Amino acid sequence: MAKAKYFELSDARREGWFNIGQAAEASGVSAKMIRHYEETGLLARAGRTVAGYRIYRDADVHVLRFIRRARDMGFTMKEIGALLALWQDRGRASADVKRLARRHLADLDARIAELQGMRRTLEHLVHCCHGDDRPDCPILDDLAGAGPA
Repeated sequence: MAKAKYFELSDARREGWFNIGQAAEASGVSAKMIRHYEETGLLARAGRTVAGYRIYRDADVHVLRFIRRARDMGFTMKEIGALLALWQDRGRASADVKRLARRHLADLDARIAELQGMRRTLEHLVHCCHGDDRPDCPILDDLAGAGPA
């Protein structure tokens, strides 16, 4: 493929390049996040048309889908950067990928346990609240630090 910086936008489209809106639609990542991923280095800088419009290759859209899927699984930006590096390194050891995924899984388990604890506390407070016309409320008392919870 020819270098993107020499294309007119119409020529780029004929050559199979995507503008940012098309890349966003094809990947499920918003144009704003695509620009963010470029700025942070997760995605290589886009090619540009003569007029300066960003254009993307199929491979860029594939990377964006990878990032979106990793974000959907709750990986941090740093973890996604590491996963991308591993994905692009054909000489990688799958043990490195598994180690990163196991760490993330442990983090998820800890967050889930914390959320379950919050839920139990709130469920208890809701049960203790009469929910009537009286002004006393164990939920507000707990939030203010006055209740036993």
